[in-house]
Amino acid sequence: MVRAIVGANWGDEGKGKITDMFAEKSDIVIRFQGGANAGHTIINEHGRFALHLMPSGVCYDHTTCIIGNGVALDINKFISELEDIKKAGLNPKLLVSDRAQILMPYHILLDTYEEERLGKNAFGSTKSGIAPFFSDKYSKIGIQVNELFDDETLKAKLKNICTLKNLTLEHVYHKPLLNEEELYNTCVEYREKIAPYVCDTHKYIAQALKDGKNILLEGQLGTLKDPDFGIYPMVTSSSTLAGYGCVGAGIPPHEVKDIVVVTKAYSSAVGAGEFVSEIFGDEAQELRIHGGDKGEFGATTGRPRRVGWFDCVASRYGIECQGATQVVMTALDCLSYLEEIKVCVGYDIDGEITKDFPTTSVLKKAKPVFKTLKGWHCDIRGIKDFNKLPKEAQDYVLFIENELGHKINMVSNGPEREAIIYRD
Repeated sequence: MVRAIVGANWGDEGKGKITDMFAEKSDIVIRFQGGANAGHTIINEHGRFALHLMPSGVCYDHTTCIIGNGVALDINKFISELEDIKKAGLNPKLLVSDRAQILMPYHILLDTYEEERLGKNAFGSTKSGIAPFFSDKYSKIGIQVNELFDDETLKAKLKNICTLKNLTLEHVYHKPLLNEEELYNTCVEYREKIAPYVCDTHKYIAQALKDGKNILLEGQLGTLKDPDFGIYPMVTSSSTLAGYGCVGAGIPPHEVKDIVVVTKAYSSAVGAGEFVSEIFGDEAQELRIHGGDKGEFGATTGRPRRVGWFDCVASRYGIECQGATQVVMTALDCLSYLEEIKVCVGYDIDGEITKDFPTTSVLKKAKPVFKTLKGWHCDIRGIKDFNKLPKEAQDYVLFIENELGHKINMVSNGPEREAIIYRD
């Protein structure tokens, strides 16, 4: 069976823990999109890991972890992360699609230069090179992993790339130019580093499907960062939807039987963009400090995340776009310090109340409509039975469930793998 785990919101929903949990029962875990621009934090008996490129199945001996063709592969970060994992005593089985494309050093430079050029209008990029990478991919000047092993093709491609990029570097950014020979030498280094892991993953996965293996598709970020259905243009550059898992991993659509969509008991986001239920000042800082395992600070950047109350409008939309068969709510325990908790149940747009999530140009006008619920104001970590939660905590989950129009199948009440309440 194929299962996808994806985010309902802006990312940062706690997917790493949920993926790690499901990976225990999976034969294969596949990263199918994005790159090293966002991280998944996992806490288990092996330690605490902030994974960026590695699939979240790396903690299991029985699991094969695959970097799919849809991923922006930063080879240096891949190797560095693998070394850190091995230091913890783990030795994951890793495969890299020969059709995946390579994130090059100039992608990171161009990402950084563009953010500098935009100034106050910047996208809030992690400067990981993701937008320039995907721009090159769809402009057909990207470099596939398999091309590292074909010198003639590689050199011709690098010559063309230098011609194009140097025009931009010279005339738009006024920065140092690329050197064709240096780039070739970099690619030779990449070839040596990645060679042990390269595989025809299409063939491997096709056989795994015939053999009835359990496959887990791991998404990065969430619905609202999708370039089509998110808060465009303040989005990422590859699709964050479960449907893209079929493309980014190479799996027939009819094989995906379960789509687990993760949302958090409050809202958080890194980077710029519309965020209707956002809160500020001391109220935000208090939620940020109580949030997550080590507070609401980005796993990749360390930046303080923007935080806000749970947004039923955005979350319902995110769950619908993903096609959820299951919904998980994480970080319920992080709200235990509050006497009262607000929930965004609608948007006020030019005096009209709506529960439909609009396009970005309209979203800019939206003001939150809040409902205030009573908090439980006690520690709920360690509770495994939903009915043993304080009534106020149960009411909070049930209220949101009703607003979403979808059952919340699991509730996470702590960062550890075992801190989960099953409601089936």
